[in-house]
Amino acid sequence: MIYLALPILNESENLPALINCLSFQETDGFELFACVNNYDYWWDEEDKLSQCRDNQESIRILRSISGFKVNVLDKSSRGKAWHKKKGGVGHARRVLMDAISNTAAPNDIIVSIDADTYYPPDYLREIAKVLDGTGVIGLSLPYYHKLNGLNDRLILRYEIYMRYYLSNMLRIKNPYAFTAIGSAMAFPAWAYRKVGGITPVSSGEDFYFLQKLSKSGIVCNWANTTAYPSARFSDRVDFGTGPALIKGGMGDWGSYPFYPPHLFNIVKSTYDKFPLLYERDLRCDMDCYLHKQFRSNNIWGALRGNYKDRENFVKACANKVDALRILQFLRSENIKSPVNDSTVLKRYLKKHHLDDLSPELIELVEGLDLVNSSVQELDLLRNWMFDAENKIREQRASGHFK
Repeated sequence: MIYLALPILNESENLPALINCLSFQETDGFELFACVNNYDYWWDEEDKLSQCRDNQESIRILRSISGFKVNVLDKSSRGKAWHKKKGGVGHARRVLMDAISNTAAPNDIIVSIDADTYYPPDYLREIAKVLDGTGVIGLSLPYYHKLNGLNDRLILRYEIYMRYYLSNMLRIKNPYAFTAIGSAMAFPAWAYRKVGGITPVSSGEDFYFLQKLSKSGIVCNWANTTAYPSARFSDRVDFGTGPALIKGGMGDWGSYPFYPPHLFNIVKSTYDKFPLLYERDLRCDMDCYLHKQFRSNNIWGALRGNYKDRENFVKACANKVDALRILQFLRSENIKSPVNDSTVLKRYLKKHHLDDLSPELIELVEGLDLVNSSVQELDLLRNWMFDAENKIREQRASGHFK
């Protein structure tokens, strides 16, 4: 059985399209859990009342569905909605997935979806192929933002940033090479229980959950299908696609820089020394940052005292220097000597992908400017990066399954 976990806030206009694409899924073995949510005090706030009423319409739509089973978790109506200190999409996903976990068999599959995302007919079928009996603990699916003619330049800039980041993490073969998109991830119910569920943070719950999964097993990056999230402005969370577009629309891309490849290489060199650190302390390129971050000069010695074999020691090192620490390291180092984003991206493409680029793309890269290049040029580059990324995703997944 496949269980779909859908958080909803102010989505009544998007629900019919989502219901339509679910009705065309090439499998009928699925059940939808939807958490319609808002804060209780919003009912008394004039500027929030419309969202509460929209949620009531969503509940009506969901309860009218007859093509597949729907379970509505009402966290919207007066007296049932969130209290001030506990709410938001992170809590909605937690409530949803906990409810599913209480129902699902261990090998049943939980698929995280969003109302504003298009899922092709093969989506659930292909997810099942990856997760059914393979031992994979989680799946971060390919994604592709459709352009809408309104904020195309912004979404292309953001998506190119995300693809650049993942490309480098895949290049250095890091275990945290995943793109965290809440509308494009799936996992078996046993995996959800194993890691203690999703953490209901106000933002980034998908990132932290995939990080937890990565520490406990293999998170696969490949399924032969794609999720198509919308490219819309949203301030419901502190970071992610919506806030990125809002900041980008004001010319502020400071939270989403293109980190120079040599910083990723420093991460790799540190990871490469983990097996040797089991025997003795060695100088690592991330030492200065790690000593400051953990307020200790004996990070590796402490781990050696707790793990008596090399394999578990190496895993403990990777758990210590996790996806969040890597991102924080990249940010802290980049601030010291920032380089123009377009320059970083051009240098990276020329050094690592020049032989893969067509003459048209080589010419595009030569004149690439993330601010001034045309939307058509940025879309051409995005599409090439999408294809190149998926080839690497597929190759890496085939290695996991051998």
